[in-house]
Amino acid sequence: MVRLMVLGMLRIKPLSGYEIQQILQTNQSDIWAGILPGSIYHALKKMNKEGLVEVDAVEQTGHRIKAIYKITEKGQKEFYQLVKEGLREKSVGLPVTFYTAMSFMHELSLEEKLAGLDEQLTLLEKELAILQSGQKAKEQHITLDPIAKLQFENMFNQYQLQIDFINKMISQLKTQENTQTKLTEEDLQKYFD
Repeated sequence: MVRLMVLGMLRIKPLSGYEIQQILQTNQSDIWAGILPGSIYHALKKMNKEGLVEVDAVEQTGHRIKAIYKITEKGQKEFYQLVKEGLREKSVGLPVTFYTAMSFMHELSLEEKLAGLDEQLTLLEKELAILQSGQKAKEQHITLDPIAKLQFENMFNQYQLQIDFINKMISQLKTQENTQTKLTEEDLQKYFD
């Protein structure tokens, strides 16, 4: 993913690792792409050795020296190959750790279950808000084409689907607890009658 993103950005114009990082953070692409800042520099160095990118210029700002990279012809070919492979890759990933934990959550108290689900809900809502602000930030700099708009819409829908699922789970757990409590009280009443 890092290679594809970096090569794609260098196709637009030569950039330093820092500039790539800043662009990704500004429009929140680093979040949905799962790109850590250190991985950008590592990828640039590795791709430089492979001949996919090369240093276009070296700039000095105070005591800092930064390399500006540009994509090579070999890098262009690699970019197209990565795009083709990316379109074929499975596009839905299930939250397997979360689902596995759900399989065994009957071992926890209701309070522990609700606390974990509330934390998950807060995390998803926060990430969704960040992605939405990323779209707005990107739209301040460029006009999104219809494909990019669909991409954002799909990301938002996936987050909202999981948020709705967790809200339903919370509601179901609370309903079950109330039902079990009522049954227990009724059973006790029958026992004493």
